[in-house]
Amino acid sequence: MKIIRKPSVYLVGRSVLEQGEIARFLKDHEVSGWATDTTRASEALPEIAGRLCYMSFAKPRPGGNRAYLDHIKEVGHGSVLEHAVWNFIITGVSRSFTHELVRHRAGFGYSQLSQRYVDESVADFVEPDCIADDAELHEVWRSATQHAQEAYVRLVEGLQVKFADVEDKTLRRKLARQAARSVLPNATETKIFVTANARAWRHFIELRCNEHAETEIRIVAAMILETLQKDSPNLFGDYELVSLPDGTRAARTKFVKV
Repeated sequence: MKIIRKPSVYLVGRSVLEQGEIARFLKDHEVSGWATDTTRASEALPEIAGRLCYMSFAKPRPGGNRAYLDHIKEVGHGSVLEHAVWNFIITGVSRSFTHELVRHRAGFGYSQLSQRYVDESVADFVEPDCIADDAELHEVWRSATQHAQEAYVRLVEGLQVKFADVEDKTLRRKLARQAARSVLPNATETKIFVTANARAWRHFIELRCNEHAETEIRIVAAMILETLQKDSPNLFGDYELVSLPDGTRAARTKFVKV
């Protein structure tokens, strides 16, 4: 049994621009001389969407893409941010974390590791720091998770015998695992693929990278924010990460609820 105390975040996909089609659109609408000063698709797409709403390509606001997106955030025209999308894989997190995460629906898409198909007899477990830092509490936690995993293994073995008359081996394993997983704790490590747009990520960050949020999801939210700030500073650079007494971080911005 492996104990995990730090999540991992992987940015595996992002929006791309079709420069030829953008040029064709501008030509078809007799717009000449306009170009954004950002090379990042995630920053250019909301600008193009916003300018299309008012056909403001001919008279761009001074200051370039950053100034334009700051104005978008200032006036709360958040719908144009929905056109920029990022894809993350998050691992080393607990089932407690994903129960919290999937409550975010608008603008999000999820694909999570299936306990019906994946054998959890070698599952890892995520231990909260407040337990890990206390030797006595850690032992209580370790013993409980170990016993749960041992019970899972015994249940899977017994259920496969119980379902021995099921000819399909894959179905037999699935029937056993889906019942046996009922004894696994929320601490069981899982992996999840998450897709969301810029507006949805901002909403997530403001709710979850917050001192009132649950600790594990706050840690992940800060990691995602750091990644998005590096990838698209004109969209997420307005956030400031501040340290909290427990060693985690919270995000602050003047552009809330965009």
